[in-house]
Amino acid sequence: MRRRYQKPVRDGSVRKRILYAQNYLKSPSLVKTLIALSSIGKEDIVYEIGPGNGIITSELAKIALKVRAIELDENLVRKLTDQFAGSDNIEIVQGDFIGFQIPDKKYKVFSNLPFNITAETVRKLLYSANPPIDTYLILQKEAAAKFSGNPKESEFSVLAKPWYFLQEFWSFKKTDFVPAPGVDVVLLHIHKREIPLVKKEDAKQYTRFVKFGFGAWKKDLKTAFKSVFTYEQWKRLSKDNRFTIDAKPTDLAFDQWLAIYQFFSGSIPAAKKSNIS
Repeated sequence: MRRRYQKPVRDGSVRKRILYAQNYLKSPSLVKTLIALSSIGKEDIVYEIGPGNGIITSELAKIALKVRAIELDENLVRKLTDQFAGSDNIEIVQGDFIGFQIPDKKYKVFSNLPFNITAETVRKLLYSANPPIDTYLILQKEAAAKFSGNPKESEFSVLAKPWYFLQEFWSFKKTDFVPAPGVDVVLLHIHKREIPLVKKEDAKQYTRFVKFGFGAWKKDLKTAFKSVFTYEQWKRLSKDNRFTIDAKPTDLAFDQWLAIYQFFSGSIPAAKKSNIS
């Protein structure tokens, strides 16, 4: 087992060492079950963010080729270093994951995140130059619903789904943790699509399109996209894709958003496309 430190840098300055509150799983057998249900295997390099007491680290090391556990708390780093001193496939890294530079290799993630760094961590994982193949994150159900678009799509979910499958993988009981959380907690699975639904060269255009639709602050999408689609085009899109003509952004499923974007990309003149900004 090796220990190393990676200096966390953000915007040219060292990130403050904030010790995040965390709810730890109590049962190794539950962790073992979750990992067995995941895609993690003996050839995988797995990153764990915020290993805490090491209960997940220990079970991951029994399955994975290599576990890199990234921990901000210096006291926990020392404890984990001693705890896994005899484990050759565990590396304890002291530092802030948000500033961590992930090597250009295939990897997976399995983590029980401190709740207050959830959104920042998910964005880093999904939009890094080298995103993970599979990600399993223990987080608040409310946050997972936003990321996965369940039961209704969010701007985040519509932006992510051309490149990822996102779904709730497991629902926990509050008694599974110590201390017991005051909110519902789930395991979110994020799987990178082998073939994206939007081409890499069109990613910026797709992002602008979706953000325009969600951020226009109009009474409905028909009004928001008035400068892009004619009334007849929008009427036809709503009929063909089975949504109401006065639908709001969160009323549409991802497939409906994708269909509208594909029509926009392939059938709308460049002059009208420039209205999306």
